[in-house]
Amino acid sequence: MVIDSHCHLNYKGLVEEQAAVLARARARGVRGFLNISTRRSEWDAVVATAHREPDVWASIGIHPHEADGHADLGAAALREAATDPKVIAIGETGLDYYYDHSDRQVQQDLFRVHIGVARETGLPIVIHTRDAEDDTLRILAEEMAEGTFPALIHCFTATAEFGRAVLDLGLTISISGIVTFKNAKDLQAFVAEIPDDRLLVETDSPFLAPVPHRGKVCEPGFVADTCAYVAGLRGVTSEALAEMTSTNFFRLFKRAQL
Repeated sequence: MVIDSHCHLNYKGLVEEQAAVLARARARGVRGFLNISTRRSEWDAVVATAHREPDVWASIGIHPHEADGHADLGAAALREAATDPKVIAIGETGLDYYYDHSDRQVQQDLFRVHIGVARETGLPIVIHTRDAEDDTLRILAEEMAEGTFPALIHCFTATAEFGRAVLDLGLTISISGIVTFKNAKDLQAFVAEIPDDRLLVETDSPFLAPVPHRGKVCEPGFVADTCAYVAGLRGVTSEALAEMTSTNFFRLFKRAQL
């Protein structure tokens, strides 16, 4: 039984048949789903899905792509939303310099707001980083020096050097279906060295469908394929990898209950 630690059940491609999507995933042994928000307008729907489905939990946060539209979002709004018992994480947040959809300074400022709320509430922060390794690592190190907080780098695709640095800071790393892609040799090599207690798996559905589902809308059930592939890279069974990552999920997201 594996957990999809990052999916977007309220996004187009999944929300239209959300119940069927969840049923297909459960049939493949997926025992839990962390439903991620990326903008404030999504929070109510994402949390409502979590209340309707016992094995679904919610995050609340602002994706770096959306930072410009939420530049005035204060910590109070995040804190209030985080009081809901089905909210188990802050995010996703972070930095994305590949697309630069939002001003980089605004992204950084909002990232720090999320970190502050994660530190205050004890809820893990779910971090997106793309082409922004230096600033992401700098901000994490500076903020950790002010007081530690639980954190996860989701959909890890960065360098091994960055991965080792965030592991040194105490972060957990989540691997998506990208690891199954033919051109992901560096990521495949790094996956083998992530400590057992710092590893999660995810889909980031409806995006990034793993092999053998390339070209399809990604579904949470496909996390089983990513789990099996990662297990092969680490020389363990799929069942062992699923059990290990599920244990890690509940250790990190302490508010999650089944």
